[in-house]
Amino acid sequence: MAIKQEAELYGPVKQFFEQRGYGVKSEIMHCDLVAIKHDSTGEEEILIVEMKKTFNLALLLQGVERLRLGGHVVLAVERNRKKSGAHNQRFGDLTELCRLLGIGLMTITFFKTKAPLVEMLCEPGEAPRRTMRRSRQARMLTEFHERTGDYNTGGVTGRKLMTAYRERALRCAWALQQNGPSAPRTITALTDVRQAGAVLRDNYYGWFEKSSRGIYQLCEPGIAALEEHADIVAAWLTASGRDSGPA
Repeated sequence: MAIKQEAELYGPVKQFFEQRGYGVKSEIMHCDLVAIKHDSTGEEEILIVEMKKTFNLALLLQGVERLRLGGHVVLAVERNRKKSGAHNQRFGDLTELCRLLGIGLMTITFFKTKAPLVEMLCEPGEAPRRTMRRSRQARMLTEFHERTGDYNTGGVTGRKLMTAYRERALRCAWALQQNGPSAPRTITALTDVRQAGAVLRDNYYGWFEKSSRGIYQLCEPGIAALEEHADIVAAWLTASGRDSGPA
């Protein structure tokens, strides 16, 4: 059940924090909701809530601005499974974003025949839960260092990327074109591609074929690929000190 106005969020949110022991008032210093209670030492604990029907950048920036007033900040949005869009259902990612900023996030789900469901997805100041992806970082660094140049254009879609793997396959193709049908160990010697055996065997791009047991040769798609990426092959030959023939 979708709400028509964000003001409909106020009642359930007010009740939620009152049950937590806060005194709640609305529209103070342009804040949608301000809640205050006293901690064990008698100090006032301030909590500010900003509400929107949908999580958006304006709400996030508003929450960041409210942090400058001190106290804790919570963003409250409706949770409606019928809403579509790039981010409306990605509450796991939105929650982690709020954790990174030190902001709380809560959702309110409305029903036709029962009371709204209020869920606190993260508390203000809660530590992020997602750790650094070390294995993916290692893969990224390997990919960066194994590419011989910057042959792609950032942001472009619908085009094949020149990856480190494709570069290795091109080197294997070059070696087969220069040396003729060869064993993987020969290709490794000519190109320094330690994974030459796997590249030839897997034949991901369809550039190679077996001519006999343990021997591979270049086929038409591989020749076409060498022509298409002649500049990249030439740059590698120059950088590696190789001439146009086999070592």
